[in-house]
Amino acid sequence: MMPSGAPLCNICGEQLVLGENGEMIVPCHECNYPICKACFEHEINEGHTDVGGLHARHVRTVSTADNEQVNEESGNSTWKKRMKGWKGKGKDKKDKKKKDVVPKAENEAASAPSEQQMEEIGSTEAAALPLSVVVPIVKSKLAPYRTVIIVRLIILGLFFHYRVTNPVESAFPLWLTSIICEIWFAFSWVLDQFPKWSPVNRYTFIENLSASNLFVIDYLSILSQREYEEYKVRVNAMVAKAQKTPEEGWSMQDGTPWPGNNSRDHPGMIQVFLGHTGARDIEGNELPRLVYVSREKRPGYQHHKKAGAENALVRVSAVLTNAPFILNLDCDHYVNNSKAVREAMCFLMDPEVGRDVCYVQFPQRFDGIDRSDRYANRNTVFFDVNMRGLDGIQGPMYVGTGCVFNRQALYGYSPPSMLNLPISSCCCCPSKSTKDVSRISRDAKRADLEAAIYNLRETDHYDENERSTLISQMSFEKTFGLSTVFIESALMENGGGVPESADPSMLIKEAIHVISCGYEEKTEWGKEIGWIYGSVTEDILTGFKMQCRGWRSIYCMPLRPAFKGSAPINLSDRLHQVLRWALGSVEIFLSRHCPLWYAIGGGRLKWLQRLAYVNTIVYPFTSLPLVAYCTLPAICLLTGKFIIPTLSNLASVLFLGLFLSIIVTSVLELRWSGVCIEDLWRNEQFWVIGGSSAHLFAVFQGFLKMLAGVDTNFTVTAKAAEDTEFGELYLIKWTTLLIPPTTLIIINMVGVVAGFSDALNGGYESWGPLFGKVFFAFWVIFHLYPFLKGLMGRQNRTPTIVILWSVLLASVFSIIWVKIDPFVNKVDSDTIAETCVAIDC
Repeated sequence: MMPSGAPLCNICGEQLVLGENGEMIVPCHECNYPICKACFEHEINEGHTDVGGLHARHVRTVSTADNEQVNEESGNSTWKKRMKGWKGKGKDKKDKKKKDVVPKAENEAASAPSEQQMEEIGSTEAAALPLSVVVPIVKSKLAPYRTVIIVRLIILGLFFHYRVTNPVESAFPLWLTSIICEIWFAFSWVLDQFPKWSPVNRYTFIENLSASNLFVIDYLSILSQREYEEYKVRVNAMVAKAQKTPEEGWSMQDGTPWPGNNSRDHPGMIQVFLGHTGARDIEGNELPRLVYVSREKRPGYQHHKKAGAENALVRVSAVLTNAPFILNLDCDHYVNNSKAVREAMCFLMDPEVGRDVCYVQFPQRFDGIDRSDRYANRNTVFFDVNMRGLDGIQGPMYVGTGCVFNRQALYGYSPPSMLNLPISSCCCCPSKSTKDVSRISRDAKRADLEAAIYNLRETDHYDENERSTLISQMSFEKTFGLSTVFIESALMENGGGVPESADPSMLIKEAIHVISCGYEEKTEWGKEIGWIYGSVTEDILTGFKMQCRGWRSIYCMPLRPAFKGSAPINLSDRLHQVLRWALGSVEIFLSRHCPLWYAIGGGRLKWLQRLAYVNTIVYPFTSLPLVAYCTLPAICLLTGKFIIPTLSNLASVLFLGLFLSIIVTSVLELRWSGVCIEDLWRNEQFWVIGGSSAHLFAVFQGFLKMLAGVDTNFTVTAKAAEDTEFGELYLIKWTTLLIPPTTLIIINMVGVVAGFSDALNGGYESWGPLFGKVFFAFWVIFHLYPFLKGLMGRQNRTPTIVILWSVLLASVFSIIWVKIDPFVNKVDSDTIAETCVAIDC
């Protein structure tokens, strides 16, 4: 576990581990350079022997035994065997080539190989080098983990058998409510747990990428430190200037108003900063193109927010450059690792792996988050546990940023390995419904389109007019839109760039055309092509559609984080972020793309992968049983009832076994993932915080929006915060989302007080039943503690309206309870009434 005050590694930016005496654990004790051991070994392996003062003599301080131990712990034993095999094959091939080309001594001068032959030999050897390798988690870590999962599943079955067969008659409604909640929690656990059944690690060989002549220039590494600093100053100056918008709006160089001053009504705009005649690097190579794009905006058109912008950029890039791969980053993210793109290329350009890869997803890492990560902003459990589990099935989900795409996958095509597979249907349903026939018809249409594209690619003798005619006849325009230039680019299997003879002015004109407001009308954009519309979480939907077609994705976790960004760290902003994600999941659940039934007969989405997607759309509904379950402890304490009967020996063993299996599962998960226990606890806490607030509101908002057409917005009002390093953490913003968790805290605290009061009045026998009730109440309070701390702020200032609403709801609930008391057994009440009448009371 890493203490919150631990210093940061100067390379990867992660916290260093501190020893028991509080000192940094560093690989070199001569220079004490703040760098973690993993980064140290990585830099040495890369050939950097002068890392912040680490000279060549310090390299020897890392012993061979340490290296072997690290390799064994990270599951590299399999990797080492594979590497040994590859080296052997490479050596055999090299020896064979030498036998073929190296002349005999007596004829050496006459038969010496030419330079071209030597280049061919080198390229053949380089092509055989691996670009990436999959390393499963070692059995010593994974086998116990899987065993405990199965044991926990068995214990759950026995637990529910006991709970269902032992009802609490004196508090039947409370017991029934708890049973329903517990069954849903178990179902939710299955959806979350089993997609993590086969986690894997991946390693890349970037040096082989260059040796294979597959990757030429790393533009980020050729800049000197001085050039970088000068560039940074210029960019920061431009940002500072852009933040101060003139009252009359921005002006063009010729003095005319900039068309983009009205962000909701302006024409499409494209500016090429670097092109064929652009700047060159120090070696004379042309720098990549840099193009500014602003799509056309007009009132009355649906622009589809981020998804629409992404699709516009895909079309523009296809017309201007048509590179086969696309890097997708949010505006608040930046490149933190200059080798990030190379890491992705090791998968996408791998001849064995890359053919069916739709995208390479990197984990999200963030700056500016408080050291304790109070509201689980880092999402460490999701990115370091869940996503690695999915990588062992069909690949991680697309999370909206830090992703490198295969352009062909964005065009709605199936992967190459799926082109010749027949379209499957349900074998147990001979009589298909209209919906089934419609689905098969759509799939057949897609198959016909892919076959036409394949035939058009394979035919080289068509001239320009014939190809244009064929494009029109094959209905490509109904799929991709009215742009022959774009359609031509979409038919290129591996990109291919733009013909040198193309007129730049014509290309710019065509690029402006493909970002016009009406371009996507009556096409497949947003339905089957590009980023998919219909949800605010278009990222999940887009990746899901790709994997339903048979594509797989790759999870890439380089030692140094590839990309970093910013995240909301105060309570209100974090809850609104989670609300938006949960609302998107509800929208997908209520759409035709719901993973419960979408493409269920296609056979291209693995069932564990489908479980993971089902989990992403149903998790907001867990808020309903969660809020009910967090209310039960308070009700039990206020009424003296309890949801569990007197425990027998068997029941005690089941309860103990259930809690132990939960703990052991978490411990073993931490063991193979490397996540610390603090991250796991923060994730658990925010599951309750978000579930009792943002997820709950998302469910109601989603149903109102999708079924009734009512769009409900929750406003956020900011209060002043102190100007400190994490001043925003203590910022108090009023939002309706704060009311339910605050109410839960108050009623559970009131319940604890009432429970102890009753125990004091009831005597010794009342303390035993009190323990179980108080335990569950404190479970709720401890999980909501970060929320309570956020409400208090640094100086315990809470918006008055939050306190008023919470106290009011708790008071009303208590009054209604006293007046109605619905959980008191009617037989007992009648008996008490008759007794009172008999003694004239």
